[in-house]
Amino acid sequence: MNLLIIVYILVLVIFALIAYAVMQIKLAGMNVKDFWDFVQANQVLESLYKVSKEYDEMTQKEQIVFLMEAEKVFSAFDKVPNILWEDEYQKYSKILEIYKDIKVLRWNKEVAISNK
Repeated sequence: MNLLIIVYILVLVIFALIAYAVMQIKLAGMNVKDFWDFVQANQVLESLYKVSKEYDEMTQKEQIVFLMEAEKVFSAFDKVPNILWEDEYQKYSKILEIYKDIKVLRWNKEVAISNK
């Protein structure tokens, strides 16, 4: 009987913490889905940052995948307040810089091919 009461109280505390977290996210002016997308995008940002150090050696397919993943990260980061990701700003700006470089490189190749 005592064990059942302890389990019930623990479950109640867990639900209360979840409700509190959701309330805080809503009070910050975000949707829970947007916040969850941001959390996942933050993980992708880490992997893109590691890959970005070697972007000169990327194949065409790797560049396309990098561009698509970077666009997802940018979209997720745009939906949350800047204060949440100011610690990740350096990585974000590095990914944005590489993204722009790859876009320009691919555009130059397309122009060169169309001019032939």
